[in-house]
Parts: sequence; structure tokens; C-alpha cells
Amino acid sequence: MSEQREHILACACDLYLRDGLDGFSMRQLARDVGVTAPALYRHYEGKEDVLVDVIREAYRRFTQYLYAALEGRTPEDRFIRAGEGYLRFALEHTRLFQILFVPPEQLGMSSLPEDLEAQACAVHQFWIDRVRECMDGGILREGDPVQVSITLWGHAHGLLSLFFHGHFRMDQDEFVALFRGSVQMVIRGLARPEWGEELTLCGTA
Repeated sequence: MSEQREHILACACDLYLRDGLDGFSMRQLARDVGVTAPALYRHYEGKEDVLVDVIREAYRRFTQYLYAALEGRTPEDRFIRAGEGYLRFALEHTRLFQILFVPPEQLGMSSLPEDLEAQACAVHQFWIDRVRECMDGGILREGDPVQVSITLWGHAHGLLSLFFHGHFRMDQDEFVALFRGSVQMVIRGLARPEWGEELTLCGTA
């Protein structure tokens, strides 16, 4: 990605998160970027195109963090690496994390473009696959892998959202410890007894 495009997308992300869709205009974005509005229109036809590009970039980086988990040699390792990748992406690219999960209608779109819908489906399937292979391997209790993956995602996403909105009065290191401990409790409830104490989120973030 060119430095100019990266700067435009970063400013667009900040502008949306700061002022919402009503306060998002190409003129204001141009001011934030430090260019004229006509110069911005040479890159994008309108604000919807900019926001779509922001989401596209968010997915590109997000999937890099997630799919690195496939380097793990066992279902357990891939499962844990996936959780850590999710946490690291959220902490290292907080703006992109926050805008990634904004519903399309809140971005002024009836739906996302087909390539982004496909990305969302692929990420959803990625989580289901990590859960299913842990069930098949006897690590997690048998159940509906879709429901379990949604449960884990909802729990992790909720904790991160609360942290980013200032509901936890702690620094990032304290939050990471809280996050890992909380997710560990959920995993223990989903794991077979012989695995419950061993499935631990660990690593650096």
C-alpha cells in the first residue's frame, strides 16, 4: 500500500470513529489528510468508496493475524494461536478493529461488496473450523461448532469493546491478563476435563 493511501485510510477511519457517518464528508476528510477535496476525488469517487476501502484494508490485516494460526501443528495449537491473533490485532490495530465490525447500514451502505461479504464468511468459517477440529480431536466437548465459535467470539469481542470504551480502569497489560483469564474460564467450561487445565491463552500482545 502506498503511504498516501495508508494516510487517507487512517484519517478516514479516525474521522468515522470520531464523527460518525453524519460528520463524514470528503471535504472534511481532505482537510484531515492535508490535501484539497479535488485531489482526494482523484483517488475515490465518494465517501462510500473510501469506507469500503477502509473495511477492505481492515480485513486484509485481520486475516493476516488470524491465518498465521494455521502454522500451528495441532488443533489445540491452532485454536490458541487464533485467539491470540484476534487479541493482538485488536490491540495493535484498534481503529481498524473497531470499524471492521460496524454494520454496513451504519456506514451508509445497504450491504458490503461481494468480496467483503466473502471475507466475512471466510473468517466466520475459520473460527468454526478451529472449534470443529478441537471437538474432533477430543479437546473440546462435542457440540455445535457454530454455536461454540459464536459464543467464544461474542465473549472475546465484548471484553475488548468494553476495554476500548473505557469501562475497565486498567492499563493494557492489566487488561490482557484479565482477558486471558476470562477466556480461560470459558474454555474450561467447553473443554473435556482432561484438557480444561491445559488450554491456556499465552504469548505476547
